[in-house]
Amino acid sequence: RAMEHLYFQKSGSEFLPPHLHRIVAVSIVFKDLGKPLLIRSLGEPDSDEAEIVRQFFGAIDKHTPRLVSWNGSGFDLPVLRYRALVHGISARVYWERGDANPSFRFDNYLARYHWRHLDLMEVLAEYQPRLCAPLEHVAKLLGFPGKQGLDGSGVAVAWRAGETEEIRNYCEIDALNTYLIYRRLELMQGTLTADEHKELYDETRQFLADSGLRHFRRFLDAWDDAAPKA
Repeated sequence: RAMEHLYFQKSGSEFLPPHLHRIVAVSIVFKDLGKPLLIRSLGEPDSDEAEIVRQFFGAIDKHTPRLVSWNGSGFDLPVLRYRALVHGISARVYWERGDANPSFRFDNYLARYHWRHLDLMEVLAEYQPRLCAPLEHVAKLLGFPGKQGLDGSGVAVAWRAGETEEIRNYCEIDALNTYLIYRRLELMQGTLTADEHKELYDETRQFLADSGLRHFRRFLDAWDDAAPKA
């Protein structure tokens, strides 16, 4: 709280720069071709920060996925890098630039204009800061529910109150909105057909319905309410 107050005096904002954050939750939507959709938070609610960060970079080492984020270049990944540095965590594949794997020379996680990490916010704005839009606005523009319950401004308060599960749920919903927007981008790019796009959305809806989790059920109900009516 003292740090927030000092930073507010300096910059006019209480939001601390990336190197002064700690991680309490990392949530993912994982979709591998031919395999079921997975939406989850890494670790357990009582997992320490080092374990969560280790699982994140370990998943990159194991699967070499395309990372899709919203403002990941400007916030999420810098925080993860600093915290991995603090805890001495290996992130071999994340830092690969083509020395061990030539395919990374022109498509890696670090270069801003490569797509192995795709920051949706930047891509949709063509890397022009004045054109960047909030995730919430774009999600609702496309007929998705956007955030449900907690938002980013309430995370620190929730953490101080011991509401880690609520923070994990909030992060899972953010990841879900990002995933749905990404699939719509693929439709626009022509990398998905209309039938493939519908199939992926239907799979997502079925996952939410089958999960039995309240925050997913609430998202699905809000999705139905937000969908454009014919």
